[in-house]
Amino acid sequence: MATALITGASSGIGLELAKIHASKGGDLVLVARNKMKLDELKTELENQYKINVYNIGKDLSAINAAQEVYEETTKQNIQIDFLINNAGFGDFGMFAETDWNKELQMINLNITTLTQFTKLYLQDMVKRGNGKIMNLASTAAFQPGPLMSVYFATKSYVLNFSEAVDNEVRDKGITITVLCPGPTESGFQAAAALEESSLVKGKKLPSSEEVAIYGYESMLKGKTIAIHGFKNSFLANSVRFMPRKWVVKVTRKMQDKN
Repeated sequence: MATALITGASSGIGLELAKIHASKGGDLVLVARNKMKLDELKTELENQYKINVYNIGKDLSAINAAQEVYEETTKQNIQIDFLINNAGFGDFGMFAETDWNKELQMINLNITTLTQFTKLYLQDMVKRGNGKIMNLASTAAFQPGPLMSVYFATKSYVLNFSEAVDNEVRDKGITITVLCPGPTESGFQAAAALEESSLVKGKKLPSSEEVAIYGYESMLKGKTIAIHGFKNSFLANSVRFMPRKWVVKVTRKMQDKN
């Protein structure tokens, strides 16, 4: 069974993806800042599924964090068959008023680290002629997002980057899937101060487990763009047929706090 490297594996969708892969008998490399949570998960998964889990505690918003992780897996002679770039975060507020240092960390994590991980492990996959990559984007990737301008822009990058590279490597036996969930019960809303926005307040959101199952199956099938849920898929695709001014206004209305 394939070995999967999963970033942001200590909670939310990343945690559920780790459980799914382990349940299928696959070994894991788990990366997140919270090493204690990773070690608890390692014990649980190794005992339950008799697999091997290698943990790396790392702040992936730091420059060259991906290079350091790559060097560690190489040193340990661990071949990464599935790369799942799940780690990421958002922030809520007017761009003129939000914290630049937090946004810089967001850009480093959501864009730079994801791109560097893809570059490093993809090169090995091309040499072998096989491998799968899944990058976590969002339905935010399909339009500009007032009140979360930087986050929406980073996810747009992930979507376009993943589609382009998938096109380059598909004939080499490798697929790249970009998973685009809508709002999900994952702890993301609290971290991004989004709980009071019209987008999520009072709404029944899909669980991290549901999204993870859909994403994992989409990756195995080699699907390029995987949008979870019919409503999310409809909305993501419908913006192509609306004037961009309307799209931005509608998105702002959805984001605003009641």
